[in-house]
Order: sequence, then C-alpha cells, then structure tokens
Amino acid sequence: MAKSETNSEDEPKKKGSGGGFFGLVILALGSLASAFGTVYLLTPEPAVAVAACTPTDAAQPTPPVLATGEKEYVALQEVLITIGSAPATRYLKMQISVVADKKESDTIKEAEPVLIDAFVSYLRSVELSDFENPAFYTEMRSQLSRRAELVVGGDVSDGVLITEFLLR
Repeated sequence: MAKSETNSEDEPKKKGSGGGFFGLVILALGSLASAFGTVYLLTPEPAVAVAACTPTDAAQPTPPVLATGEKEYVALQEVLITIGSAPATRYLKMQISVVADKKESDTIKEAEPVLIDAFVSYLRSVELSDFENPAFYTEMRSQLSRRAELVVGGDVSDGVLITEFLLR
C-alpha cells in the first residue's frame, strides 16, 4: 500500500486540454475581430447622391409650347391599312394632322401624298403585337413625326397629332 501512495504522489497531475479562462478570452477576441472584419469589408459603399434627383433653386427649362397662334394643324386624308399577315382580318384607321407654321400649311398640303406614303410604309411594318403594348404609341408618334420631318423638312414640320385611331 505504501508503494501505491508514493506512485500517485510522484506522478505529475494532468492538466485539462480546454484552455481555461485564457482560451475563452482568446476565442472571444478572435470571434469579435472576424465579425468586425466581415461587416467592415463586405458592407457596400453608400450610394452617391445624384445631382438630377436633388431639387435646385435654378429655374428649370420648360419645353416649347406647341399650341400657339402661330401654328396650324394640317389634317391629312384618312389612313386605312390592314394589320398582320394573310388572312388580314384586322385593320387600322388613323387620322393624322401635321403641326406646322401657318405660312407652311401649303407645303404640307402639296406633300400630302408623299407624307401618306411614308406613314403607310411605316405602319405596314408594325406587328399586331406592337399595338397591344401601351408604351408603343409614344414610339409610333415619334416615328411618324420623324417621317414628316424627312419628307417636308424639320423647319416645316413640328410634329404630328393622331386625331383618330381605330384598330379592329
């Protein structure tokens, strides 16, 4: 028995492998540093303020007024075309007016057949699905305006108005 008591006293005591208090402190500091680094490095840059979105005191330019006493609206003959491919069961009926100065209204009337031809050739290239999209009508008006400017000149034509529109 004496021998077993002396052996147990001579053997060094085994320490736990958990690390104790200092291990927990090091683990907490490491976690804190990695969380801070992750948030700091992965956070996106703040959006830059756009100057166009901020109100300014400067006077904003206003678009030119189309409906003035100097302008005349020259009504062209009615446009009637079929839409789609064979068999064409749908048709488009439009009444278009060209906006011009009063002194240029005769130029518009003289160029009416060429204007109608330019409008019809564009409208024939439009698909039926385009007419079903509400955003298309702005594009169609700008295309018709562009063709009027090409035919009679940009100094004569100030745009077009669609006064009647029927799609059946």
